Amino acid sequence: MRNYTEKTKTTFNQTADAILNSLKSGEDAVLSLHGEDSLFVRFNGSKVRQNTSVEQTTMGLQLQSEGRTTNIAFSLSGQPKEDIKRAHQWLAEARKECSQLPTDPFQVTMVNNGQSETEFKAQLLPSTEVMDAIINPAKDCDLAGIYCAGPVISANKNSKGQNHWFSTESFYMDYSLYNGEKAAKSVYAGSQWNQDAFVQNLSQSKNQLSLMNRPKKSVPRGEYRTYLAPGAVSEILSHFGWGALGYGDYRRGNNAFRKLADGEKSFSPLFNLKENYKLGLTPRFNSQGELAPEQSDLIKDGKLVSFLISSRSAKEFKVQGNNANESESPRSLELLPGLLDRENVLKELGTGLYLSNLHYINWSDRQNARITGMTRYACFWVENGEIVAPIADLRFDESIFNCFGPENLVALTDFQEIEPNTSTYEARSMGGKKNPGALINNFKFTL
Repeated sequence: MRNYTEKTKTTFNQTADAILNSLKSGEDAVLSLHGEDSLFVRFNGSKVRQNTSVEQTTMGLQLQSEGRTTNIAFSLSGQPKEDIKRAHQWLAEARKECSQLPTDPFQVTMVNNGQSETEFKAQLLPSTEVMDAIINPAKDCDLAGIYCAGPVISANKNSKGQNHWFSTESFYMDYSLYNGEKAAKSVYAGSQWNQDAFVQNLSQSKNQLSLMNRPKKSVPRGEYRTYLAPGAVSEILSHFGWGALGYGDYRRGNNAFRKLADGEKSFSPLFNLKENYKLGLTPRFNSQGELAPEQSDLIKDGKLVSFLISSRSAKEFKVQGNNANESESPRSLELLPGLLDRENVLKELGTGLYLSNLHYINWSDRQNARITGMTRYACFWVENGEIVAPIADLRFDESIFNCFGPENLVALTDFQEIEPNTSTYEARSMGGKKNPGALINNFKFTL
């Protein structure tokens, strides 16, 4: 892993410098890189079904010339001479494409956004120990899932002199336990593999699955006191990236948190949300190489502090940006914990619903921050602080202003869980969230 990281840094620097030194008068360019050296192990029936490694490195080239902008991406081989030759060929293609494009009225002019170098090291399972570490404690289970581990790299250089490098080593075990059609899902993730912690995580999933064997209870639609486990809260927070925290959406009248920004609504003072790049999930710099603060408050004490504002939106709407990415979506969210300890979750819930996971979330009324979705996997009916029965699937339709509002957000747990971005389409993704569970009054279920 270390060899891959060091080799990639050398290749990127040599290839990027060759392109930057070849630019003509009036041209500017930014070279970006995404690389990974990942081990993937797929499990089904508590057996290994696929064991493979993926090493890939992709360079992005953005060329600006006479008010025009074009973007091209291509693979790097790790052989500097070959990669430099290939990069010059793509530079020629970018010049051709750029000459045929219209001018961009909101083009963000390249500047020197400084230099940074951040590396997060990990203690990962040796590849020879992965199978035993996961299969042995799961021998009595029907486990299906994927283990992924290794370094992921992002880098960025431009013709004005900026130079950013970020690498992180991490793992996740994204899995489900099955008993026929019944399932309990969990993720164990981080940068320091702890076998005892994984066994504890697995034991909790086993316990949830055993509770699924009880007769299923059909819960009528209505409002219920509800505990959302960290996995369920994470699903809701993921939706904040779809038109809730972006300033451009706010100015165009399509932002779910408009009423929060305008002071018409507020969250509970218990609700404190920030971007926290100290989690090591993703780099602070965006595709332009602009550095966001290490930590920045988005919602503090239930009040909106700031939207995510890209330089493009800042130019379009003549405001100060905060170096968000172009989509103005969160990259490393952290919802701060509360005071509810794990042992008292069921007691404080009393009678109501315990929801481990949610899915199919979508806006049902964006202007009022209303979302709809379904319960999923291990979800239970609780009476007097005791789990009574698994529930039949329920659909909810609820405003985020209500469920996290001052009247209904009862407590947040004192523990948090990391939910990494487990997407592997084309490449292993960066980013994720760290958040607690939430105890909520009057959560609305419609079907």
